[in-house]
Amino acid sequence: MTTGAGSLVLGALSFLVMGALGAYTLVHHRRVFAWTRRIRRKDETNTAFDKPSEWLADLYKAQCRLAQKPCRADDFEDIAQTGTMIKGIADHVEAIRPELTKVVERVGEYVATALPEPGPAVRGVPLPEHRGLLVRAMRQEAARDELAHAIIAAQQKITTRRHS
Repeated sequence: MTTGAGSLVLGALSFLVMGALGAYTLVHHRRVFAWTRRIRRKDETNTAFDKPSEWLADLYKAQCRLAQKPCRADDFEDIAQTGTMIKGIADHVEAIRPELTKVVERVGEYVATALPEPGPAVRGVPLPEHRGLLVRAMRQEAARDELAHAIIAAQQKITTRRHS
């Protein structure tokens, strides 16, 4: 009878061990699946940031090319186009909408500072007109600087969102 009781205890013990291993496996798989879902959601979110991030980088390069250079309306073509693309996607990227909206506003302000087209060739520009053009050029540079700050803030927000 001791063999029967020993077998029964051994069977019960192996049943308990197998049950514990099964429960542990189930808990482990649930954690792995939850982790996989979190990673997948994070990847989907990061994918949503790809286009805005790329366009912000293009916009930053374009405004850098125009730094400390008085610009006319034709010079702003790339900046205006990229600003329009960002404006079109800003409503669809909820997490960084305020930053993108600010960038679009700054693009508009910068483009609005375009200097007037030069008139017919005149030997010299009158002093008051020259001063006026200098003031407009300085305002243009200040608007470009504000645009650069808005772009950097949006890029930092995207980086923060991607890492969280």
